[in-house]
Amino acid sequence: MPRKLGWQDSIPRVAVDFITVHLSMIGALAVSVMYQAAVGSVSGPHQLIVNFEVYYSRFVWLISPIFPITFAVHGLYTHTRKYSYRRKNWAIVRAVTIAVLLSLGANAFIGSSIVARSVALPFVLLASAGLCLSRVVKNYIANHFDVRPRTTNGTPRRGSVLVVGGAGYIGSLLVERLLRGGYRVRVLDALLYGDESLGVVREHQNCELLIGDCRNIRDMVRAVKGMDAIVHLAAIVGDPACEQDQGSAREINYGATRMLIEVAKGHGIKRFLFASSCSVYGATDYEVDERSTVHPISLYAQTKVDSEQALLAAFSEEFHPTILRFATIFGLGYRPRFDLVVNLLAARAYQDHKITIYNGEQWRPFIHVKDVAEGIVRALEAPVRLVSGEIFNVGDSILNHTLQQVSEIIKEIFPTTVVEHVANEDRRNYRVNFNKIRARLGFAATYFLRDGVEELKTAFEQGIITDYKDLRYHNQRFLEVAGVIRNKDDVDSLVMAAFDRPPSTVSTLLNLDERFRGADNGSKRVPLQSSSQAASAD
Repeated sequence: MPRKLGWQDSIPRVAVDFITVHLSMIGALAVSVMYQAAVGSVSGPHQLIVNFEVYYSRFVWLISPIFPITFAVHGLYTHTRKYSYRRKNWAIVRAVTIAVLLSLGANAFIGSSIVARSVALPFVLLASAGLCLSRVVKNYIANHFDVRPRTTNGTPRRGSVLVVGGAGYIGSLLVERLLRGGYRVRVLDALLYGDESLGVVREHQNCELLIGDCRNIRDMVRAVKGMDAIVHLAAIVGDPACEQDQGSAREINYGATRMLIEVAKGHGIKRFLFASSCSVYGATDYEVDERSTVHPISLYAQTKVDSEQALLAAFSEEFHPTILRFATIFGLGYRPRFDLVVNLLAARAYQDHKITIYNGEQWRPFIHVKDVAEGIVRALEAPVRLVSGEIFNVGDSILNHTLQQVSEIIKEIFPTTVVEHVANEDRRNYRVNFNKIRARLGFAATYFLRDGVEELKTAFEQGIITDYKDLRYHNQRFLEVAGVIRNKDDVDSLVMAAFDRPPSTVSTLLNLDERFRGADNGSKRVPLQSSSQAASAD
């Protein structure tokens, strides 16, 4: 069941409905008086006003609570914010109709005066229109303006966010950032690389860890319940890691995304942020932006393109996906990675005093991992109208560098390093424009290449990282040793087989969400040694 609103959230809604009912009653009197005057009645309007004063003071205050009570019974103050628009509108119409009928019955039984009968019809029309219109206006404001309720100390009250792949390179820093920002965070991760990355947040009162597989529909339904938004980071990341096990890469990077879309929509979750990659642009000699044609040249990039297309196809007034294409990431995190070019070069410069640069004239866009986490939060907190159905390159144009420039920065920080230049067949070359995210979300990088390399140097010198060759820091090498990432059971295999196909074949499995909707009530945690496997996003 969706998370219910607290009394602090419900009281303003009750008050608005209560005021709307009373204003509708006064408005109905005005309509009746104007009608009596229009038909030429001399004493009618005066008598109507006199009788209404008695009727309003004695009976309306007794009848009016029927409306908020009826709405509360129908969940208008607790559950409907998670409903789809069609379901929500039907719930509102049904509740208003029942409340009006109950009020008319109470009116006939308690105060059956001529005033009540003459005012009844315009009251019904005005109350119905007012109660429905107030909710339409509220939904419009929520979708077009960044309006948040506030806590007692005046800071915005945050919602609940599910971070799928929250123990990874990006995810662990994002979870910390969200908790620091006042969000309630639930992490779903297979902990394939362990749980050390979540050490700083493990005991936080607003953090919940669920160990599960992003391909398992029961795990996903359990994780999605009660959430306001989803940040989907889970993936097998990088070209070599995806080539290591292409079947699992397709399932985790694409099939699981399609399944999560359906589960999210089924639970009324509107905000869905997806971690993509600037590698979808492939090789080009021109600067690319979000409008550029994508040219994926690896399985990893292709799975990102396919997932993007699935998300954009699912876009509606009830479901608002946002696609974030990350630049090449660098920097120190809670789960460091040394299969990324800047981090790897820094590690080799420190330990081996020698680095090799392949095709140094090639361009790459870079972004610090902490800035990636900040970019995600910017998109999450932006008004829906700014990010719904949109693609954003996450980075900063000032961090477009050639590999030769990267080597020069490494050489400055590690002066004894020998730089060797080699040419090979890898001709990936692209510069990325990041003006959109700067203009629309106000995002700009706060860490630069030099900052990232220097913090890695400090981590080596302080013994925070003792061996950069440790398998945990290399996705492809770790998966090579760990072996094939298996599904939990045959049901998972069948689900992934369907969701990994073109969209038309998936419709037959959409009832699986209903089948497992009631599974595992109580958010029972899976043991750390669970066989469920899903790669953390980096």
